[in-house]
Amino acid sequence: MSTVNRSLKLFTATALAISVSACSFLQQQPEVTYVKDQVYKLTVLHTNDHHGRFWQDRKGRWGMAARLTLVNQIREEVKAEGGNVLLLSGGDVNTGVPESDLQEAEPDFMGMNMLGYDAMAIGNHEFDNSREILMQQEKWAKFPMLAANIIDEKTGETLFDPYTTFEFNGLRVAVMGLTTTDTPEQTNPENTAGLEFRTPVDVASKLVPELEKKADIIIASTHMGHYKNGDYGVNAPGDVTLARNVDGIDLIIGGHSQDPLFEPDQQNGTYIVQAHEWGKYVGRADFEFLNGDLKLVDYKLIPVNGKKGKPTLAQNKEMLELLKPYKDKASELIEVKVGELDERLQGERSEVRFKPTNLAVLLNRAFMEKTGADFSVMNGGGIRASLDEGEITYKDVLTVLPFGNTVTTTELTGQEVIDYLTVVALKPTNSGAYAHFEGADMTIANGKVSDLTIGGETIDLNKTYKMAILSFSAGGGDKYPNLKTKSGFVDTGFVDADVLREYIENHPQIKADQFAPEGVIRL
Repeated sequence: MSTVNRSLKLFTATALAISVSACSFLQQQPEVTYVKDQVYKLTVLHTNDHHGRFWQDRKGRWGMAARLTLVNQIREEVKAEGGNVLLLSGGDVNTGVPESDLQEAEPDFMGMNMLGYDAMAIGNHEFDNSREILMQQEKWAKFPMLAANIIDEKTGETLFDPYTTFEFNGLRVAVMGLTTTDTPEQTNPENTAGLEFRTPVDVASKLVPELEKKADIIIASTHMGHYKNGDYGVNAPGDVTLARNVDGIDLIIGGHSQDPLFEPDQQNGTYIVQAHEWGKYVGRADFEFLNGDLKLVDYKLIPVNGKKGKPTLAQNKEMLELLKPYKDKASELIEVKVGELDERLQGERSEVRFKPTNLAVLLNRAFMEKTGADFSVMNGGGIRASLDEGEITYKDVLTVLPFGNTVTTTELTGQEVIDYLTVVALKPTNSGAYAHFEGADMTIANGKVSDLTIGGETIDLNKTYKMAILSFSAGGGDKYPNLKTKSGFVDTGFVDADVLREYIENHPQIKADQFAPEGVIRL
């Protein structure tokens, strides 16, 4: 809460109290437990969008062992200065690296316990797994997993704790959790069935006044996204919208959009921060609190391995001992060569959500070859990494397609194809819904699809065509039309990563130029 906001609220409360009586004035004041004229030092450390990166990458970067070395150094420094530390996560522990995915993120939660996380927000990718697995992860965690706006429709109660509190020699801090309302569309809909994702602004507007009675500092740990100037586009509203519409939040620890905010975005007296992704940085916000006023003294994103990405931090030995058995167990399953590649296939977030890419072409061809489909559609958000030049391992395949979706097919008439593509082809850029096509050529302009051909032939409105698409999209994910109720729908049961692996094994010498995206014109 900014000094201005605090002063205004104090003035309003004082004026009201005087108009009633001095006695009632005293009764209306929130309890004060901090020591008058004492400067409290609070350092808030944060990460977000971990996505299974518990171990360092091939270049020796990142990893939880190096992160613990950094966090311990900061804790010792802050302790020596008489301060206190909170370590928070903006969510999305799950999904992204096969070693983690194959073990349901157990190594990641064990690592977070050793790191001493104090709380985390629930991210949308926490729902990539079944509810049973998610509840098991909550048991593994020795810290609260928070979400004030996820409601169990059967009980009417929050599925997770809405907030938690901390106390440092009289200074009280509350941390609440909030999750994007896009979650049901961005993960397997079956895993969010029976849950209501309420609007964060509505929930926080009611919760913050309650927390102000219990805490001197209010932090929101969120997984909603930072969208500059509140321009969230097709996404659900994010942190800027929250800050502008809810008074009283001092700090928002964000995630979801995976932005490196090297300087806090201040909105309505609220500081908004985010630490990129994968544990590449640890965010550090140093505050001083004095007599009800909170001041941000310093903020920085600290690279885990130096500014040039080279390893500069020693890996904590205790963390390595904890995590190595998980790494070894998974490596036996995934470090298997399946093919070779002469040039990178593009699968980065900044690529597959903005333009057609050669990796998307390869994926769609793999699905078509496996199912005999006439054309295939792939959502950009389902592609999670590139394939680099050189040896391709099963691990690489699982990193590209970590969600375990199955390949489905649907039989559609020519008219139904036009109706379907008119919806999905118009999905915007900067969105996981952005669609990639193979076997279907078209022009996309002015909100319409035209010049549509399937397999090089002009579409016949009365002919039946077979389309391949992942189960996530077929079930309505990313707000695609739900195909599962159509009579021509078939879930093949073939897991996407296994289909890709089989395709590469059948074509072991992959030439990138053979997968150049062609045939779709966007104007």
